[in-house]
Amino acid sequence: MKREDFGFSPDELKTLKSLSTPGKIQDFLNSLKINFEEKGDSCMSPRRVLREKKAHCIEGALLAAVALRLQGHRPLIVDMMASRDDDDHVIAVFKKEHRWGAITKSNHASLRYREPVYRDIRELVLSFFHEYFLNSNGKKTLRSFSQPVDLRRFDKRGWMTFEDDVWFIPEYLTTIPHEKILTPNLVRGLRKVDPIELKTGKIADYHRE
Repeated sequence: MKREDFGFSPDELKTLKSLSTPGKIQDFLNSLKINFEEKGDSCMSPRRVLREKKAHCIEGALLAAVALRLQGHRPLIVDMMASRDDDDHVIAVFKKEHRWGAITKSNHASLRYREPVYRDIRELVLSFFHEYFLNSNGKKTLRSFSQPVDLRRFDKRGWMTFEDDVWFIPEYLTTIPHEKILTPNLVRGLRKVDPIELKTGKIADYHRE
């Protein structure tokens, strides 16, 4: 198998190569069911996502990074860290004409695709700030973010086609520096989102069966 095939089968490559723009990658991720992890926590490789046709945020980001790689981009992800009462979110990022955009897997009306209009990663991440909130009470929870992680560092571990969960990737994300967004005083002064925003936050693409 050729090196540029990265271990994927011809059918898998056909699917990945058909995702020839960031927009098409996002549309494909949107078509996948949300992985509700009914059988326990998971972190599936892109191969397993293609096979099982479902993903949660980091699984979607990994698949997006592979598809971007086949277009000639570096396979980059960014970790957005939330407060202790919320979940972190991982996005795949890309550049076009020196501007950053993002591809994401989200089950809600928030934390979705970003056009490549942002000057740097901080500006891109901050575009998610006001919609990163708890649906239970409207508390805004985004607290810090990493710089882009180049997934080529995991090539020797076969992350793209691994048959077991690729826990070594999220574990690595917990070890790298994250830039804080807020001071403690700013955190205390945060206003909760409006009731209408809470309603939109509860809109979901997919529901548990």
